[in-house]
Amino acid sequence: MSPFEHGEVFVLDDGGEVDLDLGNYERFLDVKLTRDNNITTGKIYQFVLDKERRGDYLGKTVQVVPHITDAIQEWIERVAMIPVDGQEGPADVCVIELGGTIGDIESMPFIEALGQFSCRVGVGNFCLIHVSLVPVLNVVGEQKTKPTQHSVRGLRGLGLTPNILACRSTMAEDIITLYDVPNIWHIPLLLRDQKAHEAIFKVLNLSGTSKEPSLKEWTTRAEICDMLHEPVRIAVVGKYTGHSDSYLSVLKALLHASVACRKKLVVDWVPASDLEDMTEIENADAYKAAWKLLKGADGILVPGGFGDRGVQGKILAAKYARENRIPFLGICLGMQIAVIEFARSVLGLKDANSTEFDPDTRNPCVIFMPEGSKTHMGGTMRLGSRRTYFQIMDCKSVKLYGNRRFIDERHRHRYEVNPDMVARLENAGLSFTGKDETGRRMEIVEIPEHPYYIGVQFHPEFKCRPGNPSPLFLGLIAAACQQLDAVLEGLESREKVNCEIGNCLSDKKVFQNGYATKPANIITDAIYSYCNGLPCSAI
Repeated sequence: MSPFEHGEVFVLDDGGEVDLDLGNYERFLDVKLTRDNNITTGKIYQFVLDKERRGDYLGKTVQVVPHITDAIQEWIERVAMIPVDGQEGPADVCVIELGGTIGDIESMPFIEALGQFSCRVGVGNFCLIHVSLVPVLNVVGEQKTKPTQHSVRGLRGLGLTPNILACRSTMAEDIITLYDVPNIWHIPLLLRDQKAHEAIFKVLNLSGTSKEPSLKEWTTRAEICDMLHEPVRIAVVGKYTGHSDSYLSVLKALLHASVACRKKLVVDWVPASDLEDMTEIENADAYKAAWKLLKGADGILVPGGFGDRGVQGKILAAKYARENRIPFLGICLGMQIAVIEFARSVLGLKDANSTEFDPDTRNPCVIFMPEGSKTHMGGTMRLGSRRTYFQIMDCKSVKLYGNRRFIDERHRHRYEVNPDMVARLENAGLSFTGKDETGRRMEIVEIPEHPYYIGVQFHPEFKCRPGNPSPLFLGLIAAACQQLDAVLEGLESREKVNCEIGNCLSDKKVFQNGYATKPANIITDAIYSYCNGLPCSAI
């Protein structure tokens, strides 16, 4: 999927590559979804074609109605029975998002299927919430409801009648409305205050069995986010910086970490190609502007990506961070960039490169994975949750993850650090602190003498949560705020981890990947945390 067209590709634990909306659901609901939670037209048609090839339809003519619509309903009912919140048994309520716009031909089979589904399950088992835009004429401040009227009429004409209207607008009115708020964490509070949950309970006959939502911690977090003023500037050096949705999970992970450290996040989007020497010749203003942003940042992040455009600019950014001791986090390609830059600058291998960008390089620091396919691009990457084993227990990444012996993080890549060059790189000062179970695939790289210089092959941003920031993003923000030493010292002094065979075992959770006997100073779901060196209430 093109990041310019779809935004980021979100990766699930089972390796499913899905729309970024599923990332929003995981972060807000703190659930772990699977690839089957993402229903697409292609999946449904493939499902029906496979059944036809097996002879399940006994030679009947396969049509959109009933075969495609039945397949959609069957898929929904099957997936709804799979628990995603860590609890046993199916959920009480299954949320189905039907994307697109009413009237689009692409969504017609899904609308027909849900119309049939609502009739089949009956009243009390189906609640349709229609999300619509209510534009405001700025000159007179008047809200116009015509778009909503037309979309509701279109829905009813297709066999679906909304039970609730969720109207997006810039103004608040005396109805259940989703007006603009200071930050997105206010939306659940806004819906609660307007008793939207009670309206849903009523439609689904759950009024007697449901409890009032417990949003005390969520409320505190939303309010704290509004009050943050002291900035922390992070330069994100990437290929798709003109479309921030391409790095949505990275942006959310930075936000969660900055709120945990009580800092107001300021992201400077730096087009990687603008840092290159050729841009200085072709567009001097863009070149100067890009370097000004990079040099003014408190921390630098190079996210994942594909293709050779902007690679030299990313290498220059990694070099600037290394030489000037600026906190740096490289993710996926960002880690590979850090290794290439180190080989060029420290080892003196001027032609060091990745075979992705230069197949004939004499010093391949990054190579194509042996098990990868060079003929089929779709779904052939190393995807999903994979285990990383720490090789050195006295390093920043281990301490940030709560002194665990191993972690599970999500991956999406075709290239990896060349294991044949690891010894030379480590002898020169690079430390590969995390590897896979074979010991030949590099997962985490650090420069021990640097204040914070970490690269990871995985994507830690995919498992961040508002109240549980990713450890590596937390480390980046803390280092950018000059708080990393205090954070690490606090973790070391307050955590007495009992390490047994296989991993560190204890009773309380520190991060989504780590456990400790006591909560760390910085952890947001503790009663108190040390974000700025001073006690502060939990968020």
